[in-house]
Amino acid sequence: MMCLRIAAPLLALLTASSCKKPAVVTPPPPIVEVMEITPSEVPLSATIIGQLDSPQNVEVRARVEAFVKETPFMEGKEIEKDQVIFVLDQGPYEERLKAAEGMLAESKASLGKYLADVARLQPLFEKNAIPKQDLDNAKASVQVGEAGVQSAIARVDSTKLDLSYCTVRAPITGMIGAKQVSVGDLVGKGQATLLATISSREKIWFYCNVSEVDFLRAEARSRERGTVMDTLPLTLILSNGIEHPEIGHIVFIDRAVDVKTGTLRMRAEFPNPQKNLRPGMFARVRVDLGTRKDCTEVPERAIVELQGKTFLWVVNKDGKANQRPVKVGEQNGSNFIILEGIKPGERVIVEGLQKAREGAPVTAMTAAQMAAMQSTPATAEKPAK
Repeated sequence: MMCLRIAAPLLALLTASSCKKPAVVTPPPPIVEVMEITPSEVPLSATIIGQLDSPQNVEVRARVEAFVKETPFMEGKEIEKDQVIFVLDQGPYEERLKAAEGMLAESKASLGKYLADVARLQPLFEKNAIPKQDLDNAKASVQVGEAGVQSAIARVDSTKLDLSYCTVRAPITGMIGAKQVSVGDLVGKGQATLLATISSREKIWFYCNVSEVDFLRAEARSRERGTVMDTLPLTLILSNGIEHPEIGHIVFIDRAVDVKTGTLRMRAEFPNPQKNLRPGMFARVRVDLGTRKDCTEVPERAIVELQGKTFLWVVNKDGKANQRPVKVGEQNGSNFIILEGIKPGERVIVEGLQKAREGAPVTAMTAAQMAAMQSTPATAEKPAK
């Protein structure tokens, strides 16, 4: 009986201790990387995609009908102005020239006879030895003879011109492309056959289409700087990412906006002393729009877009995260300019956005603090003694 009295309280004590719940452990606030907003001077620029072209692309065409006799040039090489690039068969035109020169000589001989007749009949008419009609006929023959000589001279000049067209010379200095005809081909039959194309490369043109909004923005920035768009310095960026060393300028802006695309056609000119730029290349142009003072910049990764609006996560003085709507401006590299919604001195979350909750505390650390924490080796557990 005594054993039962002792065992009952002991059993109750064990049962009570086994039903007690463990204490809830609150997790620490998540660690996020922040940056403090400081005003800065930001260089402004705009990038435009376009295509290169030569200021002069001359199509060399056959101007007479003839067979190709020679092609004394190397394709894809620089050639000089007036260099012979094609020679056509001159035989038929040389024969025509000889015939034309023979007709000219005949016309001159006839004119000489007519002049002699007038000189012979004039004294006889003055003595009333011949009727006036005979003298008038002789003078008319002189006029016909002079017209015949002029016609023969024109025929000779025309034939000489056709003969000169058989030697095709380069109209400009530049790079010549592939020949479109071969030796033995008949060219100029019924049409001006294309022989080759030559492009000048001392300068290169950059063509692009600029949206109406970008054009107005660039024009406004130019006015702020007290300049005009034609004087804005341009940097040409090739398709491999390398910048062309020569600075260019805008040389043409179309008179009207294309109503179908809402863009303006523009052309910029760049020096090409090394002649490494060629027509047809795709490239980009960076337009220097000056600098903007007292700007607020944040990395692109810090920006959150939701339902057409833009937000930043800001850590307040109490260490709590708040989502704040902002107005975003131009892009500067990997950063964006914030026009409204943030002030200097505030802290913006740039890494760990997914950990932030509205009004919840966070452990804010700078990039330097994060790097130091990650570089510190974890402390090994000491074995129990």
